[in-house]
Amino acid sequence: MRHACFTLLAACLVLAGCQGSASADGYPAGPVTMTAGASPGSGFDLTIRAVVDSLQKEGIVDVPLPVQNRPGGSGADFLATMVEQYRGADDQISVTSLSMMTNQLSGTSRYGYGDVTMIARLMTEYFMVVARPDAPFQNLGDLLAAVRSDPSRVAIGAALDDQAPFDLLVSAAGGDPSRVHYVTHEGGGDQSAALASGEVGVAIGGVSEFIGQVKTRDLKGLAVLAEDRLPGLDVPTAREQGFDVTLSNWRGLYGPPDMPAYAVDYWQQALAKMVDTATWRDTAERSQFTTTFMVGEEFQNFLAKTQADVQTALRAARG
Repeated sequence: MRHACFTLLAACLVLAGCQGSASADGYPAGPVTMTAGASPGSGFDLTIRAVVDSLQKEGIVDVPLPVQNRPGGSGADFLATMVEQYRGADDQISVTSLSMMTNQLSGTSRYGYGDVTMIARLMTEYFMVVARPDAPFQNLGDLLAAVRSDPSRVAIGAALDDQAPFDLLVSAAGGDPSRVHYVTHEGGGDQSAALASGEVGVAIGGVSEFIGQVKTRDLKGLAVLAEDRLPGLDVPTAREQGFDVTLSNWRGLYGPPDMPAYAVDYWQQALAKMVDTATWRDTAERSQFTTTFMVGEEFQNFLAKTQADVQTALRAARG
């Protein structure tokens, strides 16, 4: 009997040392950590919290889903942590976006989407250029003329992945993207603080990061990089102001390398249910993003094509 007890104790210790569930049975059996690799108020933060809120309010997932912010390099720092520390885990999920590609292609990150388990694409969001209410720019043309004339005098608040779309705008206006004075932030929360303090006069980010302040007129919307104006948002497109630049950002979820197939399958099914719920639809409408759910081969094909498009855009912006 004593031998049997020791055997049982040893088995319990082995299981306790494992990350997440040991098999598909009863998965998930405990908390799954949901990470935003950027600061509170960023697009990553808003997205992962919307996911958790929808999954729990709609009763799709009943285990704890603690959210943590791990800012650094617009997601690059936590991506490295995921690759190097959580291989094979089934209890770690993070949000990512176009920044995963721009970081890798610009040399900011050694890792990309091929180094982790891509779970699902969730949504698409357009970029928006905003300014302080007292900024001397009435429209996008005024801003780009000032940047072209004297880049050092116009501080642009931008996360690393926000710089590529602004580079394209500067190029379209005949300016030199390599001379733009960027003040790097982790996301919309930090950018909003920098705008409020006067550290920067202009910023570029996702619509969801600024839409509330634009609607209350705490910020001035100069342009949306969409094909057409977004419903319910009185901000002109860059194209209608004479700058033929349209660019959107995608966001989705990923897990560590070698994430077990049962965990990937579970989350893909849960997320497929989630995007059809009222809670998620309300968030999408409020934040002005479009649900573009993808998994499997369709998602992988999208990632490969988008990576190639981003590389082309970066080369064009740099001349």
